[in-house]
Amino acid sequence: MRTRMYNMVKCFCFLVLSCVLSSPFACAQQQSQKWITYKPGKGPGNGKHIVFISGDEEYRSEEALPILAKILAEHHGFETTVLFAIDPRTGEIDPNNLTNIPGLEHLQTADLMVIFTRFRELPDEQMKYIDEYIKAGKPVVGMRTATHAFRYQKNTGSPYAKYDFSSKVKGWEGGFGRHILGETWINHHGDHGHEGTRGLINGIMEQGEKGAILNGVKDIWGATDVYTTRKLEGDPEVLVWGLSTSGMTQEATLNWKKSVMPVAWIKQYTSESGNTGRVFSTTMGAAVDLKSEDLRRLLVNACYWAMHMEEQIPKKSNVDIVGEYNPTMFGVGDYKKGLKPSDFK
Repeated sequence: MRTRMYNMVKCFCFLVLSCVLSSPFACAQQQSQKWITYKPGKGPGNGKHIVFISGDEEYRSEEALPILAKILAEHHGFETTVLFAIDPRTGEIDPNNLTNIPGLEHLQTADLMVIFTRFRELPDEQMKYIDEYIKAGKPVVGMRTATHAFRYQKNTGSPYAKYDFSSKVKGWEGGFGRHILGETWINHHGDHGHEGTRGLINGIMEQGEKGAILNGVKDIWGATDVYTTRKLEGDPEVLVWGLSTSGMTQEATLNWKKSVMPVAWIKQYTSESGNTGRVFSTTMGAAVDLKSEDLRRLLVNACYWAMHMEEQIPKKSNVDIVGEYNPTMFGVGDYKKGLKPSDFK
């Protein structure tokens, strides 16, 4: 009996000791589940790190950005990390959570930030990493709702409230969207939920010295509608104009009653520290839009260009889907429930 009791106590102590010794690994494993990192294959991007920031309630950035990250890792050799809006109670992806995107510290080692958020109000301890990145003048790729990436309603006294899409702060009028990307949220130019976007390639840009960013880009269509823009801020150059389609299928006729609007452009920004960074911005990019091969190609080429790698842009970039891709149609609150970052492996 004593031997049996001794063995039971010994086994219990061993289990406790094992848990204590393994807890750093367990913590690290738990932490890694808050985002997803794709290891690089062979390609020009070896040695470069791209951080993708998702977080919007409508256009399924949590589905769009992982597929782009996989393409850039597998086919082009970049290390890619995708961040998500996370419910801290469950660890699940929750685009309706406006105040939590774990892992923004990855921006400290990022060579490029790709952002696709909408109306986020992140705590200062998270937002500081985005601010530091911008102050350093590093490159930015903004997609769809990134024009209105941030909105400050509660913490209006934050030093980062200038990022608000309706900011009136001197030098930051229009917030992150207007000041960094070139435009903030204005309106829907197309009939939202009824009209799509046909991309019209700017042939003058295609033939110019910056034309490599349009390599292999000929046919762009997306189900999301054209956004309204004003005169873009920061002396941008329009790559693609958008014309509304009378319907939400690729075969829909063009709505010639509506004018064209810029839907993709490049520019530079100068930070408060005097550093200058390249910017590519597009008002397209919902998860369903990325079924368009040439839109994926434009985004991949844009990542190269933003990191001063335009001479390495392929004549026709490989943008084949890695794994399966069955994107969810856009709609507020229509995201797939119960997913965690690890589900995107």
